[in-house]
Amino acid sequence: MDLSNIKIPKMKFKKMKMNMVEELNEIDYEKIEKKNLKKKRETPYEDTTYYKTVKEFFLKSINEYSSRPCILEKPSHKEPYKTITYKEFGEDVLGLGTALINILNLKDKKVIIIGETQYGWYVSYMAMLCGVGIAVPTDRELPINELESIIRRSRASAIIYSPKKYEDIKKIKERVPEVEYFIEMKSDKPIKQKEVGLEHLIDLGKTLIKSGNNSFEQIEIDPEEFKILFFTSGTTSNSKGVMLNNRNLAENINAVSAYVKIYPIDRLFSVLPLHHCYESTIGFLLPIACGASVAICEGLRYIVPNIQESKPTGILTVPLLVESLYKKINEKIVKNKKDKMVNTMISVTNALKGAGIDIKKKVFREIYDNLGGNLRIIVSAAAPIDKKVGTWLEDIGISFLQGYGLTETAPISALTPEYKTCVGSAGKAIVQADIKVKDPNENGEGELLIKSPTLMLGYYEDEEETKKVIDEDGYFNSGDIGYIDEDGYIFITGRSKNVIVTQNGKNIYPEEIEMILDKVDEIKESMVYGKKPESNRKKEEKELIITARVIPDYEKIEEIYGKISKDEIYNIIWKKIKEVNKKLNSYKAIKSLEIKEGEFEKTSTMKIKRYKELVNK
Repeated sequence: MDLSNIKIPKMKFKKMKMNMVEELNEIDYEKIEKKNLKKKRETPYEDTTYYKTVKEFFLKSINEYSSRPCILEKPSHKEPYKTITYKEFGEDVLGLGTALINILNLKDKKVIIIGETQYGWYVSYMAMLCGVGIAVPTDRELPINELESIIRRSRASAIIYSPKKYEDIKKIKERVPEVEYFIEMKSDKPIKQKEVGLEHLIDLGKTLIKSGNNSFEQIEIDPEEFKILFFTSGTTSNSKGVMLNNRNLAENINAVSAYVKIYPIDRLFSVLPLHHCYESTIGFLLPIACGASVAICEGLRYIVPNIQESKPTGILTVPLLVESLYKKINEKIVKNKKDKMVNTMISVTNALKGAGIDIKKKVFREIYDNLGGNLRIIVSAAAPIDKKVGTWLEDIGISFLQGYGLTETAPISALTPEYKTCVGSAGKAIVQADIKVKDPNENGEGELLIKSPTLMLGYYEDEEETKKVIDEDGYFNSGDIGYIDEDGYIFITGRSKNVIVTQNGKNIYPEEIEMILDKVDEIKESMVYGKKPESNRKKEEKELIITARVIPDYEKIEEIYGKISKDEIYNIIWKKIKEVNKKLNSYKAIKSLEIKEGEFEKTSTMKIKRYKELVNK
């Protein structure tokens, strides 16, 4: 999924009448007050889970929720969502796993899974976690040379790929003779040399099961055994192989259950790439463990119609998508001249909620209806987000949660409790984890150290790098800079590798300045860094130059100023930056502006790959 140039389509709202005063008059306040008047929770839920392996909750769910919807996928854009039940999903997973170990002899071998989000990806990943071998989820956007490198580095014995990757696989097939099988999703072609269809394997496995072969289902999973290999798409260095086990993933489920309630009636909307640990663990394994369902988004251009059709209760996403959605909704509200009414009703409903009467979903019903009607949770992670976005979502009645973690923590190490949200923070340490600040400065800021059962086994075939990041006491040096408030909420202020150190020892975190710059209408996106002085400058002038590399919002600029020249655009943005500088301490002030053509290269979770931006700069 190419997330470096996202354009969210316009929200197709119906004209919003928003007769909010009438809504207020029709509400039975006494009934709602009795329903909502509960003591505010301060502690984690008591009925948390204690799973040790993925297979444990997989087998439980396919039996307990057999007739309930599991995966929703659209066969084509014009067709409605097709629902696959837990029973069907379970049978397909057991069938595939049986075939992979009995027919292709892939037991305990590494298997790459690559492709866009689809049913076959889910079935393949679950089969691997439940006893086949070691899963290697891989970014489908990798260029061929990097995909070939991953195949060689991981020493993969098989590749399960989507039909859209067929041409890439065809080009490298002869160059990777060590790969025993190439398995195509959505294909029922029989085994021919090294090629075979995934559907054919599932059918072969089901036949074996019917004949009495239950070898796959009977495999016992060692929670501590290396079972997943994620290659990071890091923003500051080349990818590392992160080794995880079943316990790491199961503890994520246990961690979430203490802070957030997910019910069988819930439905998560899958829009992020599955090769990323965030989506495959929290966006897939979590709902499976809870008997909930997952609706697959067809692609970024279809987000809005897919949400409206699938009617999710939760969306797992990243800041850029949340902010885009927020912007589009509010543009429509302003266009319909309902912004003053909405702001007034936010004040009214906040006051009523404080008195134990929550009527937000009724008052803002038309906004909910245009988001499917059932949305109750939005989770944002992977990067900082503008606080006003989360506050607005809470104001209209949607619980806005933030998560914090890395691939190395599989990924969750902190999460906002739904019963006590704190917009702007990255959440609280999960109940099983200990997070502390290393060598805090006068503001309490320092590198975050994480000790958690979700922490990786180590970096693949790189003991030296593993020892660099995990100390003798078992704490992982995250590389993230932040502080923890008196209530235990974590606030991330930057990355240690991105920090700009001034001559007088002051630390400047680029992310803090970028958050302010990105609020400027004329700026689409920015990256702040310390630029080395030119060699011909005076020797005493060695101070790094705080520089903003900016992508202008050309559409907005034309809307405000009309068609203008590049020089005029530069001058307008520089003027805006001077205004931003007034909000910053003098040592943080931006001294130089660079206009970037094109887009920043990003990771799958939309973080700028700074190290690539700064090569030869």
